[in-house]
Amino acid sequence: MTESEFLDVADATLSAIERALDRLYEQDMVDVECSRSGNVLEIEFCHNGSKVIVNSQAAMQEIWVAARSGGFHYKRVDGQWVDTRTGKELFQALSDITTEQGGAPVVVSEQ
Repeated sequence: MTESEFLDVADATLSAIERALDRLYEQDMVDVECSRSGNVLEIEFCHNGSKVIVNSQAAMQEIWVAARSGGFHYKRVDGQWVDTRTGKELFQALSDITTEQGGAPVVVSEQ
C-alpha cells in the first residue's frame, strides 16, 4: 500500500471510530468525548477521566492505540486492522477497551 493509500484508509478508520463512539454516546451507552487533531483521536471517558488515544503511524503503516490496558499496534491485513501481537481486530479491541474503561458493555462497530 502506498503512503497516500494508507493515509486515506487510516483517516477513514479514525472517522469511523469517532462516528461509532458518537452513536454510542447519543444512545446513552457510554459517556465519552472525542476530539480529533489530524491523525490523532483522543477519547475521554467523562465519568472517570481516563483516555484512549488512537493514532495513525504512516511510517510504519499502522494504527496505534494507547489505553489503560496497554499499547497496541494494528496493521492492515485482508481489509481489517489486526493487532500485530495477538491478531485481534481493531474494532473488537476497541469494544473491549471501551467496555473496560467506560464501565458498561458496548460494541464499537465500523458501521
